[in-house]
Amino acid sequence: MKKVTGLGGVFFKSQDPEASKKWYEEHLGIESGEYGAHFKWKDHDHPDRTGYTAWNPFSDQTRYFEPGVQEFMVNYRVADLEGLLKELLAKGVKQVGTIESYPYGKFAWIIDCDGRKVELWEPVDEELGLE
Repeated sequence: MKKVTGLGGVFFKSQDPEASKKWYEEHLGIESGEYGAHFKWKDHDHPDRTGYTAWNPFSDQTRYFEPGVQEFMVNYRVADLEGLLKELLAKGVKQVGTIESYPYGKFAWIIDCDGRKVELWEPVDEELGLE
C-alpha cells in the first residue's frame, strides 16, 4: 500500500502568529492569509494535478498539538487514510481522536515513537481549486 505521498504542511507555535506571518513575509517572502501560506506544486506521478503544502503559525496557547507537547507539528499527505490507520493500529500505533472529514479531505492523528502528535491528511485537492 502506498502510505505517505508527501509533506502536507508544517505548523508551529508562536506567541504572536500575526507578527510571525508578517516577519516571514517581510524577510522570507512567504505571503500568508488567515490559514497561513500554501506552496503549490505539481504531482510528479500526475503532472496534470496540482497539490500544495501548508505553512501556518498557531498561537502558543493552542491545544491542537495535544496530547503532544512539541512546538512543531508535521502534516503528511497520505493516499489511503483509513487503510493506513488500520495498518498502524494493528502495529500498536496510538490514534488520537477520530477521523474528521471536510470538503478538502480527511484527517487523522497519531502519536509517534517520541510522543509527538502527527497529522495525516488524505487530500481532495480539486475541492481547493488547486487542480
